[in-house]
Amino acid sequence: MSPVSTAPFDPVRIGLVSVSDRASAGVYEDKGIPALQDWLGRALRNPVEWVPRLVPDEEARISAALVELVDQARCDLVFTTGGTGPAPRDVTPEATLAVGDKVMPGFGEQMRQISLAFVPTAILSRQVAVIRGRALIVNLPGQPKSIAETLQGLPAATPPVHGIFAAVPYCIDLIGGPYLETNDEVCRAFRPKSAVRPPRAAT
Repeated sequence: MSPVSTAPFDPVRIGLVSVSDRASAGVYEDKGIPALQDWLGRALRNPVEWVPRLVPDEEARISAALVELVDQARCDLVFTTGGTGPAPRDVTPEATLAVGDKVMPGFGEQMRQISLAFVPTAILSRQVAVIRGRALIVNLPGQPKSIAETLQGLPAATPPVHGIFAAVPYCIDLIGGPYLETNDEVCRAFRPKSAVRPPRAAT
């Protein structure tokens, strides 16, 4: 378990992996990591240490980056962006599954459900999520707009569609990570009442 803190919010270390041959080679500027930092920075109340990585569409390189982020950098949460389609070089899901201890299929199912509200080609996406040790690894789409939609959901839809991030804090609780707290106007985290921690006073 994470050490007990007297600060108002637990610190969290988040790995961000952008998977792209061209971005990793410097051909164009990566947009996935900035999009993730923007949304997560607004959604989380915790102090965040970002650990970014740019890697090419190579399964071994992606797996190595995920292992390094979890095992050496001690990230509590890792998001990847890109490389989840059906093209020959889209191998992020395979690289992710190769390093996971447990598969969490609900994340990919919900991401595709959200994207289907916009495009029928959402069924071609192959995002997966896994647990490795005490960290959650989640594949996200490559487009910044799609990243925000899958994390936040579609709160204005009828009926509303939940984003995947609402379930992330409780998942992190269950695997022994820090207690993540969210800004409700961006994303309201869901926990059973028995798992909700009373607010802590700052020291």
